[in-house]
This record gives sequence, C-alpha cells and structure tokens, in this order.
Amino acid sequence: MSGLCGWFSREPAALPIADMAAPLQRAGGPPAHCAVHAMGAVALAGARLWHEDGLLIAHWGERPEALARLWRTHGAKACAALSGHFAFAILDERRAEALLAVDRCATRPLYYQMVGRTLLFASSGAALARHPGAGREIDPQAIYDYLYLHAVPGPRAMLQGQRRLAPGECLHLRDGRAERVYYWRMRYTEHALDAAPFAELADALSCAVDGDRDPAGDAVLLGGGAASTALAGLLQRAGGDPVRTYAIGFAGDSHGALEPARASARRLGSRHAEVIVGPADVTAAVPALAAACDGPCGDPAAVALLAAARMAGADGATRLVGAQGGAQLFGLGRRHAQLARPGRYERLPGALRQLAIEPILFRLAARVPGLFARLRERIELSLAPVPARLRRANVLLGYGPEVFEPAFLELVDPEAPAALEAAAWWGAQGRSAANRLVELALRIDLPCRVLPAFAGACAAAGIEAAHPFLSDAVVAMSARLAPRYKCEAGARQLFGAALDTLVPGQSWRSPGAPQLPLGRWLQADAGLRALAGDSLSDLARRRIVRRDFVDLLLSRRLAEAPWPHGRTVWTLMMLEQWFVRQRHDGCAHGTRQDAAVPLAGVP
Repeated sequence: MSGLCGWFSREPAALPIADMAAPLQRAGGPPAHCAVHAMGAVALAGARLWHEDGLLIAHWGERPEALARLWRTHGAKACAALSGHFAFAILDERRAEALLAVDRCATRPLYYQMVGRTLLFASSGAALARHPGAGREIDPQAIYDYLYLHAVPGPRAMLQGQRRLAPGECLHLRDGRAERVYYWRMRYTEHALDAAPFAELADALSCAVDGDRDPAGDAVLLGGGAASTALAGLLQRAGGDPVRTYAIGFAGDSHGALEPARASARRLGSRHAEVIVGPADVTAAVPALAAACDGPCGDPAAVALLAAARMAGADGATRLVGAQGGAQLFGLGRRHAQLARPGRYERLPGALRQLAIEPILFRLAARVPGLFARLRERIELSLAPVPARLRRANVLLGYGPEVFEPAFLELVDPEAPAALEAAAWWGAQGRSAANRLVELALRIDLPCRVLPAFAGACAAAGIEAAHPFLSDAVVAMSARLAPRYKCEAGARQLFGAALDTLVPGQSWRSPGAPQLPLGRWLQADAGLRALAGDSLSDLARRRIVRRDFVDLLLSRRLAEAPWPHGRTVWTLMMLEQWFVRQRHDGCAHGTRQDAAVPLAGVP
C-alpha cells in the first residue's frame, strides 16, 4: 500500500506522525518518509515530498516542485491547473494555510477530520484513526449507506467525524476555517456535431496510455469487451515486446465466457494467461480483500480482480491496467442502457396516453387486481424520473422493514442514500438521461465502489492499479460526446469503430466480463456457505441486522433468486469481515445501554 498522512495546526503538540503512517506501509518495505515544520507534519509511503522555506507538500502524482510554484502564485486556485491522477496536501507555515485536493475522478482517496483547530488528513481512514484526537467509532449512517448503495458515498466515511474529498474537490484551511470547494465539475455538450467521434476516442485513449505507461511492468485485464481490448492494443502498439494479458473465468461456466478474451489475445499476439475462479477462491479472497480495502468491499468483482492481480504479480508485473470507468463514462452495460432510454410507453403520443389508455387502465386496476394492477405499476415506474426508479429497484428496500434492528434504525436517516443519488442526478451539468447517469457514476459508483475494489485487490496482490479510462483526456472526450453515443447501439457503434482503428480486424463480441455466480456457489459449496453463515451470524450479534432476516435470507431467499440475494449476502459478509479485520468489537449505536457493545480502540 502507499499514500500520505499528516496534520496541520496552530497549536501543535507532540503528535505521532510516524505511527499514523503505519497502515500505509507495505509489510517488509522501507519506513515512511516523515517531515515536520512548526505548524504541521507529513508522512509518505510511495509519494513525493517537498520541504522548503516553510512549505511542506506531500504529493501523490505530479511533481511537487511544480505544485509549489502554482501554490505560491495562485493559492488554492492552483488545483484547476493540475492534470492526471493525484492527491496532495500543502502545509504552508508562512501563510498559516493548508490545502488538500484530489483529482477529477478521485482515483486516489483523501480523508480528513477537524479536531479542534487541528486538521488531520490521510489516504486511508485507518491511518487517520490512529491519531489520538481522531474518532474511532463507526458511523451508523455509513453502515446503512453501504448496505443501500454497496458503497459509502462521500463525503461520509466509515468512522464518525471523518470526511472524504469528492472528485474534483479541494479543502482550503485558512484563518481557522476549512472550506470545501469544487475546483472542477463535468460539463456536458448535449448537441455535439463531431462526425467521427470514434477517432477522437482513439486519440484520447492513446494520449492516456502514452502519458502513463510502463512497458516492462504493465499487464492488462481482458474482460472480453472493447474497452479492455483497446487498452491492450494501445500498449502492444506502444511497446516492443508482447503485452501481458489476463482473463478470469468461473468454475461451472459452460457458455464460453472466456472465448472473447482469447480471441482478442490471439489477434493482439499478447502473452496471455487465464485462471478459473471457484468457490474455494472466493472463500480465500474474502479475508484478503477485507484486510486490503479501506472500507467494506461492496463489489464481488474484486474476487476476479484479485485473482488477475496475483497472477500478474507472479509473472513480474508491477501494475494491473483495467478498463474501470469505460462503462460508466460511455454508457456500456445493460443497466445504463435501460435507465437512459425512454420506455416504449413513454414514446406514445401524450394525448393517447393521458386521455385514453391511463383513465381506462387505472379504473380497471382499481376494480380488477392482478394483471391490470401490474400494468399500471409498470407504467407509473416508466414515467418516473431515474432517481425514483433506482429507489424502487433497490434490493434493500425491497426486503421491507424486516432487515434492521429498531434501535439501529433510530440512529440513521433511511432517506439519505436515495437523496444523495437524487442530488447527483439533478445537479448534473447536463440535461439528457445518458449524461446524468454518467454524473451519477462519477459522483458515487466509481470513486466509492468500483475504484476502491480495484485498488484493494491490487494492494492485496502487492501491485499498483492503473485506469487509463479515467485520464483527463478521456473524461473530457466523454463530456463532449453526444448523448446518443452513450447508450446501446450508439455505444456499440462508437467502440466498435474505435476498436477497429486501434486493433484492425478485431470484432467486439461481448459487452463485458462474466459475472461471479456467487448466489449459486453459496448454495453448492459448503466452505463458502459456512463462511457466509458465520459472518452473517456474527453481524446479527452486533444488533445491526435482525437475526430472523439473516436466517430467512440464507435458508429461503437465496434459493428463490440467487443473483440479487447472493449480492446481499456478499455486502453483509464483507461488512462483518471488515469489522473483524479492522479489530472493531461493535457498532456505535448511541447511548442506549441495550443497543450494542461499545467500540474498542483502533490499534
């Protein structure tokens, strides 16, 4: 693992900066590099340091000397001039100011907390919690948000008092006041006229790969889709030796899900390897992911990512290059297409719908329940805005009031995660559904679920994660792209043409990687079922979820619908595993003595 941490205060005291950095260091690696001045201190592992004339800069990304010049000239506005993937902290003793910032997609996380007049910050919530002034109790609202969204959306973090910077956001501390500011927001072009957007996509990807590549250390995770194939083709073209590519399959899959990746590897001439993941691999991956991820890992795809990262590391690779961001920025995937396109009913003339169909159908639904009632429900759902449809389709809400202990629900706002989705949707700088969905992914799904799972899997394997689709050039190209290219046929056409430019003769056979059949394996494999059962049973003892819900989920619901309920089992299991690996003994349920066991300290 790598990152940075530190503190800034007008009232400095003897604070354990080296102790804060312990979670950022790799086992057996060199000690963190520490630096201090009269108002602050930083510690770095795998990041860069600038210390001159009362200015301390801990920077994960671009050169710190360039950032020092920008800070002295432009102050907090320096963030807008930066590019690439970064996270940094500037501690200025002369100005008595501090600045924290992350890049436009928050590819590198940064947490902070104000403790009196002291600003604490770290790349990891665990590192921040090691400071004696930081909070160590878990935020019940963060638990609820995680179970609702399979992620903890910013600015909230798992521990009370901690906050996380959002994509394109900075925190400026001056005169004792901390101010959060968006220095960048995605602004979409709704009516682009580019006749050849596929060429622009190919150029943007080429810039991303050429600007950040390591021919000797890069390996590509091939999912069978156009996004990962394009990346492998670019790396192959840029380097002299065949690029290393890896693909993941799942035991018991008889549909040839690996064949698209094999075809791509043959066309590229890459050094290709595959691994088949089974239930035993999931059982072994769960504790490793719980230890490596900064929060509960809500994405089961991390199991496949961990297998690929370990295979790449064993072959000598130092980075795993993934296509994370491609689906979210360009509308690839069935779920995005379903939400972005208008329903067939909505495309009917408004007069026909409002004057004929709806009055008749709604009267019949009230008199004759069953088919007509279901038709009315589908019509109402198709006419609802996307945030309402997301809320209606949420699996956690579908369970009803049987999930949580009443004492736990008293401490949370059940409407908060849906409100965050609605705020991202309606706050987008674009009008089309396709662009609003991109904004929703950039604000919540990517920085809080997808990227942490990828980073955690790579960290557990001892290699770095790289995601060229989240480079500034590709993100800017997505903002300029017309909405019609971000949904279904338009996205297929765009990537098909771009892939033909980058890898001539390569066809796009699959929309993406195969899905982990977790629900089916939970029913068939005794070891995985025992791990899940023990984890959920221990979680029920923490008085968060009800035991009868856990029993019903494992005994009946999982057999009825393995895919959605298997995903629920995963989120609950990873929450309990995170508690165990982070050495938390309970959940902060407030002051009621019968609610829960108090938290133990974080070592």
